[in-house]
Amino acid sequence: MDTSYLASAIKQFEYYKMLGEKAIAQLPDEALFWQYNAESNSIAVIVNHMAGNMLSRFTDFLTTDGEKPWRNRDAEFEDRFKSREEIIAHWDKGWECLLTTLRDLHTEQLETVVYIRNDGHTVTEAINRQLAHYPYHIGQIVYIAKMAANENWESLSISRNKSGDYNTRKFDQEKSRRHFTDDL
Repeated sequence: MDTSYLASAIKQFEYYKMLGEKAIAQLPDEALFWQYNAESNSIAVIVNHMAGNMLSRFTDFLTTDGEKPWRNRDAEFEDRFKSREEIIAHWDKGWECLLTTLRDLHTEQLETVVYIRNDGHTVTEAINRQLAHYPYHIGQIVYIAKMAANENWESLSISRNKSGDYNTRKFDQEKSRRHFTDDL
């Protein structure tokens, strides 16, 4: 198992991508556009923002500021999609940019300084910044999806009253070095 920081970060991002996709998959198309009120965001809007951020931050990651001149962050909070397919295509485009960039990095580049709005970050700090940002929004997606699916919701983690079963399964395994997502 690759225990490097980069491998771990990639696994974390892939895990949150999977959570978002499993939440979205549980919903009918119209639920992707639902907003609790005028001040809240729909899943479609959150996806638009996340993908816009990923494309801006990780395009030419090592050589240009992470806030690209072509990015219109404010427009990311407008409803622009007409279908699930458009939402998923944009989602995939953002994640592909992020994950390809991370897979192309090397450990010796982790201390390289990159900029986001002229603020210098090491590559590690920039990745950590996004490891906090994207799960924040994935949590919003999951919460909205859980409300929309209501009694049809299928848990994405340990189901209620199943912690004992889960722990038994985990402790029945031999101790080993592994990432918590390896058995998903």
